[in-house]
Amino acid sequence: METPALLKKYNVAAPRYTSYPTVPYWETEHFSAEKWINAVQHTYTRHATEGVSLYIHLPFCQSLCTYCGCNTRITRNHAVEMPYINAVLKEWSMYVSILGEKPKVKEIHLGGGTPTFFSAENLSVLIRGILHKAELAADAELSFEAHPANTTTQHLKTLYNLGFRRLSLGVQDFDPVVQLMINRIQTPQDVLRVTNEARAIGYQSVNFDLIYGLPAQTMQGLQETVNEVIAMKPDRIAFYSYAHVPWLKPGQRHYTEKDLPVGDAKFALYQTGKDKLTSAGYEDVGMDHFSLTTDSLYAASRAKKLHRNFMGYTHQHTHLLIGLGVSSISDSWGAFAQNPKTVEAYLTKMEENVLAVEKGHILSTDDLTTRAHILNLMCRGETTFDGQIPDRVKQRLLPLLDDELILLSEDAVRATTNGKSFIRNVCMAFDEKLWLKKPETQVFSSAV
Repeated sequence: METPALLKKYNVAAPRYTSYPTVPYWETEHFSAEKWINAVQHTYTRHATEGVSLYIHLPFCQSLCTYCGCNTRITRNHAVEMPYINAVLKEWSMYVSILGEKPKVKEIHLGGGTPTFFSAENLSVLIRGILHKAELAADAELSFEAHPANTTTQHLKTLYNLGFRRLSLGVQDFDPVVQLMINRIQTPQDVLRVTNEARAIGYQSVNFDLIYGLPAQTMQGLQETVNEVIAMKPDRIAFYSYAHVPWLKPGQRHYTEKDLPVGDAKFALYQTGKDKLTSAGYEDVGMDHFSLTTDSLYAASRAKKLHRNFMGYTHQHTHLLIGLGVSSISDSWGAFAQNPKTVEAYLTKMEENVLAVEKGHILSTDDLTTRAHILNLMCRGETTFDGQIPDRVKQRLLPLLDDELILLSEDAVRATTNGKSFIRNVCMAFDEKLWLKKPETQVFSSAV
């Protein structure tokens, strides 16, 4: 079990490693749209048979959840839906032209924002437009994020008929005081309704997002929330730490640090929540992620086939991930590219018939090597070197070895059972860019 002393010791600002290098360390001055297009074509030529993954960012929300760190646009004007969908479909057409053929799509994820802000009819237009210029792989996985308070039966039926089999519900916390503080209002009845309807329709996997460390969160409130969640028995649960970054997300200034559980109080929330989930039969499959043994994520974890990308953990693996929409990040394995962060700038790119990449990074040979080790650690809890572990990396790992968080040999590193909770800290030992240049300001959330 993680002790309070260990939790305190390793609770430092740490990347979440959905990419390596992490975005603050991208060498954008060496990047160009032309280099990105070449990288996409190179990767697709080599790996076309495995298919591509698509992430589609749908940024609109009717109200601001003040805890949220995502790229959002707050509006109640639903007339924004179709112009945005048309822009996304235009961007997809550009990528299909770059690939030179109808690609096989292995994975689609609708993220936000609030995808269910869009009407079921308009989401149908979007997905049918995407698939009109693609072939859906037989084993494709389609998933979407949903707000429990506005997801309708029609949303669920329409997306199911288009091939979606997995959805994720943002629960966060059921405590009414916490919900008021973070401006995220939904009842257990809302969540249960969507969960039951999804299962009745035929969805195979339902995920709940839970957060610990939220403003005004209490031990009693968290325990009641987790008990409610366990009773609904979602297939997967993401139980992660609230990231307080008001310098990046001004909405978090709705409250102050005095409202947040910190230190021992926050660690106790984490430990209690984790203990309750594992006691209820949920397996710890990766950083902050738990699943029932009947879920595909657990099977992938057991088979050491988990993959991690900008969409989080998945049992699918493609070398080419294309991000569509505002702020989306694409990954061609040898390069990253990100779209403009404002809706206006993104739409302008589309109106100008210009590929909507604004910045990116071309990975060096050293980057690719480090990326492989970090992915191995994040997805399998271990990594092996061809030869000996570099001395500089080994020296950084020694404190973790002393605390029995890792096992270390001449050519391999493996996280212990306790060490899985500190996997971000383990990965930091491999992050050469982070060690060469420590951030002058805090750009990452805390590790615990």
